[in-house]
This record gives sequence, structure tokens and C-alpha cells, in this order.
Amino acid sequence: MAKGSRAAAASSQTELRLVNVARASLDELLLDYEDFLRQRGLPQWEKDDPQAREVRRVGKTHPDEQAIAGAYSKWLGHADPSVVANAVICLIHQANYLLDRQIGGLERQFINEGGYSERLATARIEERQRRHEAGRPDNTDKQVLACPRCGKVMALRTTRKGARAGSRFWGCSAYPECRGARPLDGPGRSD
Repeated sequence: MAKGSRAAAASSQTELRLVNVARASLDELLLDYEDFLRQRGLPQWEKDDPQAREVRRVGKTHPDEQAIAGAYSKWLGHADPSVVANAVICLIHQANYLLDRQIGGLERQFINEGGYSERLATARIEERQRRHEAGRPDNTDKQVLACPRCGKVMALRTTRKGARAGSRFWGCSAYPECRGARPLDGPGRSD
């Protein structure tokens, strides 16, 4: 999970993947603990078992990390292995719930804001447009192409769907408001 959070600086897509990996790892651990109980004929607490509810309450009533560790010791330090396993199962369910919320938030953020690469490309296009409008073309571009429909800077794009999927073309930087396009090899417009 820490790797996923650190990856956010470079790529929200990578962060999402790594948090999903953490979620999958917890699912595997959950199955291991459930197998442990089943193979030994030990009882597994139901969701509404009084001890399960008590374990879930600890995080709500002990905001301090050290207080939480001490509060869980009642179960995690217990001599009965079924109590320890059941407490860990409760904690895994809590962690999975929180990870599911984090994953949902990351997905919404990615949909609404795009990933790091998209934001970087947008900033680059905006800078090219600013220079173009100021009459100072960007020296890194041999030629700044203007959109045939609105006059804004064109950006190199890749067709994602249909018969031409994977082919490259020049698309307007104001997309989706403007759908101006040019073929990669010439100045004529193609839609």
C-alpha cells in the first residue's frame, strides 16, 4: 500500500494498480486464515458475533495508534488460536472495506482528472497554445499545426476504436469542444 501511495506522484494509474494488488493480497491472507480455522475445526465468528463487533469498535474508539495496538492485544495476544485468527479476519475485513473506498476514490479521480501523463500532455498543449497565440512558436516543434476548424494548436493523437484503431493523427487541443483533425502526413483535414 505504501508503494501505491508513493506511486501517486508519478502515475495515478500505477497507484490504482498497486492498491488493487494490496487488496488482492489481503484477500489471499483472508482465505489463509479462514482455511486455518476450517482445517482445525475451529469456529469462525459471524459478522454480528459480539467479539467481532467489539474488534470492529476498537478503531472507532481509539484514534491513537499506540492505544489501538494495546486494545487489540486482548485478541491478538490470546492463548486460543481461534480467537487470534478471528480477530485478524475482522481486521482484514476492515482493511478491505477501507481499501475498497480508496480504490473507488482513485477511480473517480482518474476518470475526472486523468492520469499524470494526461495532465502533463494537457499542460504541454496549453503552453504550445500560449506561445502560438503570443506569436512565439515553441522551438522544440518544427511547425505548430493550427486546427482547421478553430485555429488552436493541434496535438498528436492515436485512434482508440474502430477500423483505424492504433493509427495516429493530428487532433485539436480543444477536443471535445472542437473535433478538428488532420492526417499525420499532410495539412488536409480529416474527420
